Amino acid sequence: MTWTVYGTFLPGDRRGWRHRQDGIKPAQPLLEQWHRDRLNYDVVLLNADMQAIAETAITEICTFRTWRLWAVSVRSNHAHVLLTAPNYRPTLVRDQLKAKATTALRAAFEIWQNRPVWAANGDIEFLDNDQDIEQSAIYVSEAQDRKCRDQVHRDA
Repeated sequence: MTWTVYGTFLPGDRRGWRHRQDGIKPAQPLLEQWHRDRLNYDVVLLNADMQAIAETAITEICTFRTWRLWAVSVRSNHAHVLLTAPNYRPTLVRDQLKAKATTALRAAFEIWQNRPVWAANGDIEFLDNDQDIEQSAIYVSEAQDRKCRDQVHRDA
């Protein structure tokens, strides 16, 4: 599962973006700017303390729900969670993870009061075998540092 911090990956994003029905789409700068102009709140990136609190909250809810957490990585502008949650709807799992992290962030940081932390929804992918789980765990735990995906690109 992957979801983004509010305002950091907008439709039209120059790094590429995913349309719900049409899949991967190329950059569309005018579309990205149109969405950026309509944000209701400033974009706030998660600092290291915020990332740690969100990861702890996600770990806690997985433990409480007895979901198998394979890997979690909360970045400055998005989060990745790799888990097994049998007999739960994936959207429910994602929404509970986001809600738990939001509650923890709001309790610890005033900046998150009365504003969204995360963008709506997020990406859910299903893995079919142990090899896919292993590769995804490596990606979540290690590859993010090599991709420099924690940067928000803005028009100058």
